[in-house]
Amino acid sequence: MPSAPSEKRRIGILAGWGQYPVVIAEALRRQGCEVYCLGVIGHADAALADVCHEFRYLGLAKFGWCIRYFRRRGIKEVTMAGKIFKVRLLEPWGWVRHLPDVRTIRMFLPHFLTRKKDCRDDTLLTAIVDEFAAEGIRFAPATDYAPELLVREGRLTRRGPNAWQQKDIEFGWKMAKEMGRLDIGQSVAVKDQAVLAVEAVEGTDECIRRAGELCKAGGFTVVKVAKPQQDMRFDVPTVGMLTLETLRAAGGKVLAVEAGRTIFLDQQAVVDFADRYGMVIVAMTDPANAAKIQ
Repeated sequence: MPSAPSEKRRIGILAGWGQYPVVIAEALRRQGCEVYCLGVIGHADAALADVCHEFRYLGLAKFGWCIRYFRRRGIKEVTMAGKIFKVRLLEPWGWVRHLPDVRTIRMFLPHFLTRKKDCRDDTLLTAIVDEFAAEGIRFAPATDYAPELLVREGRLTRRGPNAWQQKDIEFGWKMAKEMGRLDIGQSVAVKDQAVLAVEAVEGTDECIRRAGELCKAGGFTVVKVAKPQQDMRFDVPTVGMLTLETLRAAGGKVLAVEAGRTIFLDQQAVVDFADRYGMVIVAMTDPANAAKIQ
């Protein structure tokens, strides 16, 4: 008798804002997986419905419902992809307006109500991962499914950093790593070895815009790195076309990212854009390597 066809591997995605969740869903489909995606309302791209086996929108504070959804479909492996605009939770009655379910309230009670725990990104995301793990659902790094998205070390653009820009890269790297260690943000904008702007809850693009407002002369450098304690399951630094468009509009000239730990979307199109406007993009693994990237 012919053997029964093997059941497809089922993977869940929690999708935030941006193109990244779509890219991951497409990669999983190419690998023969059935993709079940819950997209955060006001964040996730509707295009996910055309890529995934099943797609539904999810309220930001519905983790109890989310866990039940995946369990009922026999999904034991889930990944996070895409940005969540945490600043929306800091608006008046931010959490309440998202109508949290009972499990979410219990999960975040020590963070938002009793204040026994902080609300840093790593703290909140780890709480989510632990809650899913208690129900037998494991979170995996999205980059495990599409490792080619992690940028390789080297100069990506035709133009490399000059001597002054190299100094700013090295200086900014140290500042960005320290901000990451404190779980504040991943990006720093610098000019002449002075910090112009540091990313916090507002995100990289707003950090770049603020740097442009403060540095009317332009020509500044943005350094974006992984945290020293980076958990590759979530909050992995990501750059793409919007990053470069924002940098150019703000008057910035150089983007330095951490090789092997930064997701680079539409890399060739982004590099072509940077070359067209005489910008510099480099990826490195250590600040000491900056002087070697020519």
